[in-house]
Amino acid sequence: MKSIFHFLAVLLTLSSACLSAQENIKLQEKYTDHNKGKFFVSWGGNRDNYSKSDITFKGKDYNFTIENVTANDKPKGWHVDYINPARMTIPQTNFKLGYFISDKYSVAIGMDHMKYVMAQDKAVTLNGFYPNPGTYDELLPNNQILLTEKFLTFEHTDGLNYVHTEISRHDDISSLFNLANIDKVQINLTEGIGVGVLYPKTNAMLLGKQRHDDWHISGFGTSLKAGLNVTFFKHFYIQGELKGGYINMQDIRTTQSTDDTASQDFFFFQRIIAFGGIFKI
Repeated sequence: MKSIFHFLAVLLTLSSACLSAQENIKLQEKYTDHNKGKFFVSWGGNRDNYSKSDITFKGKDYNFTIENVTANDKPKGWHVDYINPARMTIPQTNFKLGYFISDKYSVAIGMDHMKYVMAQDKAVTLNGFYPNPGTYDELLPNNQILLTEKFLTFEHTDGLNYVHTEISRHDDISSLFNLANIDKVQINLTEGIGVGVLYPKTNAMLLGKQRHDDWHISGFGTSLKAGLNVTFFKHFYIQGELKGGYINMQDIRTTQSTDDTASQDFFFFQRIIAFGGIFKI
């Protein structure tokens, strides 16, 4: 009987020691040591570059392609509109809402609100046909035309909206900066891949037709990104990202008539700065 009591006493002592050790481990763990189950949301701005693009325009009495068209973004700069609820869609912005499915991987939905403005008054090669050539002050030698405003204005300025889902990996590199034992600052590398649809509001005026400016699902996009995330006081962060991708839009609205469409594909490159929060609910 004494042996049994002695055994139970030893067992209780060991159990108590294990529980105490587990509690000590928990006390030593930082909030930022684990991400699984956390939500995050961010809002920021971007600058964009685009590759040259061939754009095809089709309608009842025309079918032509303009080649190697250049385009630029339309930056707002540092402006209060980024945080003004009534005007937040005017600048080039990025929104993201995500969830950590593990300590290192997250899934997110987002919208990159880019702006794409075709360069005006540039000489380009045109292949195809359209009515009344020469009436738009556009004709040049060697099958070239000048992109006059009478002939064509073409913008995705409200905007070139890339609505996508994204999966990302996150790696804590705080130890490289001697911050491994500090819970107030955390530095992470992040990489991700995304896929989604393009929902632009295309502002176009073609061949003297009535101006068209409306939202329309026009195609799809894919993207890759890499970024650096700095989290402060466990819950707030600033993140810089470089993102590149491919956009293919085969159903762009250009006029009030559904017979008139355009198509194009191109590569894009974004530089993003975003501010966000991360919380466990």
